[in-house]
Amino acid sequence: MTDAPAPTSAPPLLTREQVLRALRLVEREGRQLPPSTVYELLYRGRRYPPRAVAELAYRLAQADPKIRWPHAAGQPTNAALEALDFTIVAKRPVLAAGSVQDQSQAAEQQAENLYTGPPAPEQATDKEPDAVAEPAATYTNPPPAPYTEKDALAELFISKPELDAALAGLRRRRALLLQGPPGTGKTFLARRLAWLLLGAQDEQRIELVQFHPSYSYEDFVLGFRPGAGGQFGLVEGVLPLLCQRAAIDPQKPYFLLIDELNRGNVARIFGELLVLLEPTQRGPAHALRLPYAPPEAPLFFVPDNLYVIGTLNLADRSLAPLDYALRRRFAFVNMRPQFGGTLQLLLHEAQVPGKLAAHLTERMAELNQAIADDPELGPDFAVGHSYFCDPPTNPKEAAEWLRLIFEQEIGPLLADYWREQPATAAAHLRRLLP
Repeated sequence: MTDAPAPTSAPPLLTREQVLRALRLVEREGRQLPPSTVYELLYRGRRYPPRAVAELAYRLAQADPKIRWPHAAGQPTNAALEALDFTIVAKRPVLAAGSVQDQSQAAEQQAENLYTGPPAPEQATDKEPDAVAEPAATYTNPPPAPYTEKDALAELFISKPELDAALAGLRRRRALLLQGPPGTGKTFLARRLAWLLLGAQDEQRIELVQFHPSYSYEDFVLGFRPGAGGQFGLVEGVLPLLCQRAAIDPQKPYFLLIDELNRGNVARIFGELLVLLEPTQRGPAHALRLPYAPPEAPLFFVPDNLYVIGTLNLADRSLAPLDYALRRRFAFVNMRPQFGGTLQLLLHEAQVPGKLAAHLTERMAELNQAIADDPELGPDFAVGHSYFCDPPTNPKEAAEWLRLIFEQEIGPLLADYWREQPATAAAHLRRLLP
């Protein structure tokens, strides 16, 4: 007679990292979770309702905003969280101040804080605040202010047809690259395109990253990183975390802004995003498994409501051009220096003397033409208008402000452009100075 095989245990519904992701989301967005009645999850000195945290983590893991956590509150949920090394404690009763139990509870809280971080913020009460107490600092974003096309055209250096074309490309491809010389307002425009599609200056649905030579797939998508205990664990990067937030809020657009996109090894950083950026490859039907993901992890996909806007600096000689496979995923918008009416209006409103403003635009137009005509440089190395977008409030300071910009910011740039011809750089600088 042979022994029956031992039953295999079902894999856990959640991993510790998925619960931590839910806790980070609660703190980052200030989410209000339904309170628990008996138990609390204790993490870094803060207390959370166990079942509400588990359900949020489960929804994020499954990329389904309506799925229900299958365990009931109390022991079933507590056991699942304790198996992931989370601490579940009985909810503290409200005690009379100064009582023996109250003093014991305070001592317990101090001991917890030694190991789990700072104490949780105090709950608001009806008690009048102490007149001499300083207000607590807050780092929450203000309510999003409305943002319209009129607002955008009032602060952008592009025309309405150009703005409409950029929005059309973003809506069509859901991935847009703003390319041009430095100082042409690419990052400034990227954020305002996101605001226009949102209809408000809603930073909760915008994530900004900047690529650089040491930025990697492990930072952007998924990789192993050291934890507090010195052990390495899988940690999700910016992309999957934003995709999960977008997937559980499908009625609103979400935006990933990538500044200086071509400063990194884009093909390596993007990984699976190179395929999933395609509008026809979005959604759960096209999900795929990430290389580092464990077998029980859900497949990864890019939701339909995620938009990617990147900026591309054309003047950096150290950057390799984008390959054609990557270019095919984006719509492109070219940006050029704008020293015309919009800048003139800005300088006029700042009461910069008209003669000085005319000198600025005339000399910068001459300089950019000389740069464009130089066979070693070309139009991609033109000097942008953003150097001059913050004139002084006192008109008497305008001449000194302009001189310092020419000497301290544009002069060194010209010296780098004509490194082998310092006399040429010096001659151009002399013509700029008023």
